[in-house]
Amino acid sequence: MPRPLLLAMVALLAGCAGPAVGDYATNRPLLDPGQFFLGKTEAWGMFQDRQGRLVKRFTVAMDGERRGDEIVLNERFQYSDGTRQQRVWRLQPLGGGRWRGRAADVVGEAQGEAAGNALRWRYTLRLPVDGKEYDVQFDDWMFLQNERNLLNRATMSKFGFPLGEVTLFFRKPESAP
Repeated sequence: MPRPLLLAMVALLAGCAGPAVGDYATNRPLLDPGQFFLGKTEAWGMFQDRQGRLVKRFTVAMDGERRGDEIVLNERFQYSDGTRQQRVWRLQPLGGGRWRGRAADVVGEAQGEAAGNALRWRYTLRLPVDGKEYDVQFDDWMFLQNERNLLNRATMSKFGFPLGEVTLFFRKPESAP
C-alpha cells in the first residue's frame, strides 16, 4: 500500500476516536454516581432513529439504595405507547472512577468510567422489539449539570452500525426543608 494512502487512513481512523472520559476531569461539579443515584430520581427522555425521527418518548421513576458495596437502582419505565418496563441495576465501584453494572437484560457486564462531571457507560442490552429480542450496544454519556440535574446521551448500534440515540434528563427532587 502506498505510504500516503496508509497515512491518510490512519489519520481518518484517529479522527473517529472521539472524547475520553478523562477529558472532563477538571469539569465541575464532580459526578459521584454512587451518590447521585441514591434515593429517588425522576427522568424523562426519547429515542430517535438514525434519521433523527422521534420513535418513542418515556418517563422513568427510579429508586436507588446502598446494599453493601453495591448501589441497587430500580428503574420503572413508562413509554408513550402505554408499555411499561422495569430494570434493576446493580452498580459496583471498582476504584479510580471505574464502575461495573449488571441488570437482567444487560448481556455480560456494563463498564463505566467517571471523571469530573462525566460518566461513560458501555454495555450490550437485550432489547425487545416487536416480539423479538436484539442485542444492541450502548455508548452512554452522562454529564452532571448541578447537584440535581444530569443529562444523558446514548448512541445505540449493532455490528458497529448506528441505530439511533437516546436522550435522557435526570432530576433529583428538591430536598424537604
